[in-house]
Amino acid sequence: MKIDVETPAVSSGTTPVASLHYAEDAALDQPSAAQRAKFRRFGRMHFLACCWCFFLEGWNDGTTGPLLPVIQKHYNVGFAVVSLIFVLNCIGFVIGAFLNVHLNDKFGFGKVSFTGSVCQLATYAILAPAGPFPLMIIAYGLAGFGMALQNACANGFVGSLNKGTATKLGFLHGSYGLGAFVAPLAATHFAQMRHWSFHFLISLGLAVSNTVVLSAVFKFRTQDEIMAEAGHAPGELSKVSESKYRQIMGIKVVHYLALFALIYIGVEVTLGGWIVTFIIQERQGGANAGYISSGFFGGITVGRIGLIWLNRWIGERNALFLYALIAIGLEVTVWVVPSLIENAVAVSVIGVLMGPMYPILVNHTKSILPGWLLTGSVGWITGIGQAGSAVLPFVAGVLASKFGISSMQPLVVSMMGAMTVVWILVSRVQRRID
Repeated sequence: MKIDVETPAVSSGTTPVASLHYAEDAALDQPSAAQRAKFRRFGRMHFLACCWCFFLEGWNDGTTGPLLPVIQKHYNVGFAVVSLIFVLNCIGFVIGAFLNVHLNDKFGFGKVSFTGSVCQLATYAILAPAGPFPLMIIAYGLAGFGMALQNACANGFVGSLNKGTATKLGFLHGSYGLGAFVAPLAATHFAQMRHWSFHFLISLGLAVSNTVVLSAVFKFRTQDEIMAEAGHAPGELSKVSESKYRQIMGIKVVHYLALFALIYIGVEVTLGGWIVTFIIQERQGGANAGYISSGFFGGITVGRIGLIWLNRWIGERNALFLYALIAIGLEVTVWVVPSLIENAVAVSVIGVLMGPMYPILVNHTKSILPGWLLTGSVGWITGIGQAGSAVLPFVAGVLASKFGISSMQPLVVSMMGAMTVVWILVSRVQRRID
């Protein structure tokens, strides 16, 4: 085939040979088809490892509700005392979230996530024999610490990806919901058995697999090294000399995001944790009431994956307002309608509506914060947010011990309203902060 090349005039000052070299260099920078396939394979492995880690976190949180009544009976403790499970879990989570920034900078993504998985593994080894109650709540604190490290790493990693971030965050958090959906099915079965704590042997097996997966896939490397394996560019470098802690604490919207997360997670854990007790005592539910907790967390899974299209269509900001208002209305029906079936259906639909809220929050965080602060900021936001998983369930327990478990519903409705107001403050910031 003949190729005609026009030779430019000498006076033009152009150099076709040099231009050809530039084109060749640009072509060399493009990965081959085999390299792109390799990048995709590693990218899927990384993402699935993060999803498995989130599945186990959901399993952990979905376990608590169905086991609360049997824990109270086994240890002969009341609402307020058994709520210390949530308090110690929260303390561990907040400590982990605060230390996450320093640990990630010093040791890197792979080592930190592995350490978190080992802490979670040790938790279930302690819980399985049903030892003394003080030892049990300390173990929940260790679980909180381990989950905080893994949560911040996975959220920061997936949030740093360049393509399909919103969709991937939806599936990542959907994995949490799936774990929280499956766990009550097993926990409800064990709650009716003499050796109820053997449920944690299943948790232990899952935790072992999580530790193996994280070590095999990420190989104790830094986030930049892992992302390079999947063909992603290195993360952004800080443009200022201040410490990351000072930078994060100096951004006002980070604290609004943390407050939203605190209320959201508090409502989620309060509903998932206490709804079984509410249904048993107020709606005369039987031993199978634990399956309602599965319905709630199953709804969260469906919402996080199934409503991605609606979030895109009407915009994530508007979608969250819509979900919150409908969820508040349904929660009022759980409060005032004395029907077990209606309450069970309403709780499941509330789960569907609450499901997309947290991925929307993380995606909004990614869109307004610089990349070098993302993992640390998400760790801080989720750490403070996890305080809600202790504060609100503990308040619900204290109120229940004084006024009865029916007092949970006005608490949840008011917190949902407060969460909606905070989102107004959060969503006002639409542009990236550098």
